[in-house]
Amino acid sequence: MISFLQIDLPALLVGTLAALVCALIGNFLVLTRQSMLGDAMGHVVLPGIVIAFVLAGSTAAWVMLAGAFGAALFSAMLVEFFRRVARIEGSAALGSVFTAMFALGVLLLEQSGVARTSFDVHHILFGNIETAIWPAATGLSSLFDPVALTSLPPQLGRLTFGLVVVALAVVVLFKELRVVSFDPDFARTIGISPQLIGALVVSLAALAAVVSLSAVGVILLVAMMVCPAATARMLTDDLKTQVWLSLLFALASGVFGYAIAVLLPLAFGYEISFGAAGTIAVVAGLFQVAAMLFGAKRGLPKTA
Repeated sequence: MISFLQIDLPALLVGTLAALVCALIGNFLVLTRQSMLGDAMGHVVLPGIVIAFVLAGSTAAWVMLAGAFGAALFSAMLVEFFRRVARIEGSAALGSVFTAMFALGVLLLEQSGVARTSFDVHHILFGNIETAIWPAATGLSSLFDPVALTSLPPQLGRLTFGLVVVALAVVVLFKELRVVSFDPDFARTIGISPQLIGALVVSLAALAAVVSLSAVGVILLVAMMVCPAATARMLTDDLKTQVWLSLLFALASGVFGYAIAVLLPLAFGYEISFGAAGTIAVVAGLFQVAAMLFGAKRGLPKTA
């Protein structure tokens, strides 16, 4: 039990919270055909993190978060500039911006010395869930011990903050988000600005990417922004139901994915577990495949 509390529980919570916050905002990215925005956000925050480290000389959480969020917002505005002013097609604008920003980030990473800290390109891609441990846990009583709780991994605090902010924004502005997602022209006629709501969605996606990236990496970030929402969309036409189903699939992906990553290798006699982030992403993908094959609204094309 103590081993579970110290090693497995924090990592499980990190993976699950990241899945939930990404899936929640991912619903509106999928509906507005901006699924690649999650991938873009996962790439563009890297130069912001490196620049923040160089300027502040610290890898403190608030420094990394500030740099990453600034880079994400800058990149989002750059994409919108290419789309609206330069008239570049949306996916081409996304591809150009996020590849250039990621390449710049890798270059800065190698030259600045950040790669010699605990933050490197490997962690950007594959995450670092397994390092989320809770050494202060001594038993179930630690769950109610304020002193022990203060030593929980910092990733949990950042992810909880991100989830609360995204959830509050979705609850308060659900009507506006729904109208803009399905009919932006009608939204204008009733006084709702699609541009403003679109900027909000981009900002929330940036926040989800920032709080998730250093913990779970780009692979899980992208998978969770797309797979749960796309899976839920195949099962229902009702947006509220879709959102709840996507959260359910995200939760199941986090729990079952982590359990498989830890327990399956042990069942076959291996001492080293699978990468948790990658396994969670695989489980999310399997849920989507199942929905494509057996869901009420199958995603496979129909032939006449």
